[in-house]
Amino acid sequence: MIEKKEPSIWQGFKAFLMRGNVVDLAVAVVIGAAFTNIVNSVVKGLINPLVGAIGTKNLDSYSSCLKDPCTLNADGSVKSGIPIMWGSVLGATLSFVITAAVVYFLMVLPMAKYLARLEARRKAREGTHEVVEVTELEVLKEIRDALVAQRVAGQNGGGTGQGGAPGQDWR
Repeated sequence: MIEKKEPSIWQGFKAFLMRGNVVDLAVAVVIGAAFTNIVNSVVKGLINPLVGAIGTKNLDSYSSCLKDPCTLNADGSVKSGIPIMWGSVLGATLSFVITAAVVYFLMVLPMAKYLARLEARRKAREGTHEVVEVTELEVLKEIRDALVAQRVAGQNGGGTGQGGAPGQDWR
């Protein structure tokens, strides 16, 4: 009886690393890290000033007090009361939406359009090959039928007498 050898841990690890989704995930992390500076710049330079026109430029300062009196120490820790820091949640949410928009409009959408064009070109090439193959097949059938008709005509005394329909073999 032949024993089936289990793959080693190293082989399993190599197989895991070579999967496409692991590489895609690594690329996504690197791209995400590269876009962090862009998104932070947009939030600090564009969104915060727009919000600042209404209130303050720093969204972290927006809060409500659940239990009065709300006082904070100089380092931001709670001294008394229960503050709800909804400004920081709003800032994080805006940062996420901006990140998603930048990734979608600058990466996902152009890549999807590019891949759709490649797929359309590939399908057009396949369609052209099919038309060429069908056309060649039809030409070969016509040549075969003409040769059979010539053979039949030659067997019947040069075309006089009984003729055969193309494609019939009178042997």
